[in-house]
Amino acid sequence: MSIFKKIRNMYRVLSLLAESHQTHINLPVLSSAESLYRKYSKPPGFNGDTRALDLGCGVKPRNPFSANTSFGLDVRDDLALGIKSADLVLEPIPFESEYFDYITAYDFLEHIPRVVYLPQRQLPFVNLMNEIYRVLKPGGIFFSSTPIYPYGAAFRDPTHINILTDETFSLYFDDQLRWAKMYGFNGAFKILDQVRIEPSLVAVLQKI
Repeated sequence: MSIFKKIRNMYRVLSLLAESHQTHINLPVLSSAESLYRKYSKPPGFNGDTRALDLGCGVKPRNPFSANTSFGLDVRDDLALGIKSADLVLEPIPFESEYFDYITAYDFLEHIPRVVYLPQRQLPFVNLMNEIYRVLKPGGIFFSSTPIYPYGAAFRDPTHINILTDETFSLYFDDQLRWAKMYGFNGAFKILDQVRIEPSLVAVLQKI
């Protein structure tokens, strides 16, 4: 059996195991994120014009919180649509600090490696969370939607290399435990909401 077939079979087994343990997630369930968009659109403290950034935006940046100005980041740019090019595995977010009121990431974080050697050891996921914290204004909102364990959608795509759980944000990047501090995370997010929209964890974090 080739190594590729072995890897494919391994992912198939992991997916089946994951599907069999779905009841372990203890989060509220929503059918869509519309109520969250309404809830956090221009919360108290947001005055004047607002700016939004959509990570991994594809051909068009999303702007679910109706910010006055929106930008996107992807691996290729389209300046006419406000899209800048950046490889966020290796590069910082190409904006100044405390620039955005909102940052969104749809089906994106699962593609960011946890560890790379180039040749020195780096932690791209932790580095990206630092960058998100840096470019958000105080009180700014980070909205993430990503497939998580134990759902098969978190595993079956071969480019999914960062498997999150419902405890990833609330234990490692929050304002209480901040376990990611040991890995170089220097921010602190208040966890405003975490819900399940199958098969994804939808999280709303606020820079404090």
